[in-house]
Amino acid sequence: MRIAYGTNGFADHRIGDVLEILADLGYDGVALTLDHHHLDPFTPGLASRVAGVATRLDRLGLSVVVETGARYLLDPWRKHRPTLLDDTAGADRRVDLLERAVRVAAELGAPVVSLWSGRAPRDVDPRACWERLTAGCSRVLTQAHARGVSLGFEPEPGMFVDTLDRYEELWRRLGRPEHLGLTLDIGHCRCLEPLPVPDCVARAGPHLVNVQIEDMRRGVHEHLEFGHGDIDFPPVLHALADTGYDGLVGVELPRHSHAATETARRSIAFLRAVEKEIAG
Repeated sequence: MRIAYGTNGFADHRIGDVLEILADLGYDGVALTLDHHHLDPFTPGLASRVAGVATRLDRLGLSVVVETGARYLLDPWRKHRPTLLDDTAGADRRVDLLERAVRVAAELGAPVVSLWSGRAPRDVDPRACWERLTAGCSRVLTQAHARGVSLGFEPEPGMFVDTLDRYEELWRRLGRPEHLGLTLDIGHCRCLEPLPVPDCVARAGPHLVNVQIEDMRRGVHEHLEFGHGDIDFPPVLHALADTGYDGLVGVELPRHSHAATETARRSIAFLRAVEKEIAG
């Protein structure tokens, strides 16, 4: 298993320090959220900063995927807004961010950019939401295809696309595109999906391009450290191995920056122990 850690769980660290720490702890990669404090895609000198990060990743032997879930990067007043479901001006801003993320990913050698739908605006009916979402995804897919990057669409509790069913509907509506894969969050499966988590993993297998992992409780969307929720991880990781997935498995603890280094240390120790248990 190739274990990564999300930079959104290191919000108080410089990006260079994050990469050094993760390499020292034995991580195989990083899930890099583009944000105002970590490789801001809207500030001058982006190309040189991306090149610097790429060089450091290579020196440290770290793989990378690009995440686009920064809370206030586009709007300092509204978390995660605008989205692909907003009006034309708002959706255009989200598409611009996602296209920038694809370009950054290509320059970093990252195979995947992860994204999600956002919440449905109260005054927009489901039909219009699907139209806006498919239109925006189509635009980003064009950029991704041109640059050899896959999009990993993440079902997110509380958002318009929140389940595996809804992801598969989006995939069909877009014509089953090769470059639209799935970002599967293990905790979200426990939170929301009707199937047991290992069954969700097996179902997701053919679409997997990115995996996020943390503990969680049924019906509560709160990312928890391993052992603090109610997920039984050995069957989950066994199911993941059975899919043949060989990408990064990124620890997703965005509210743990206050104790980032120790949380990252405990997380990799837990996952390696589970991996050893599975191996017998």
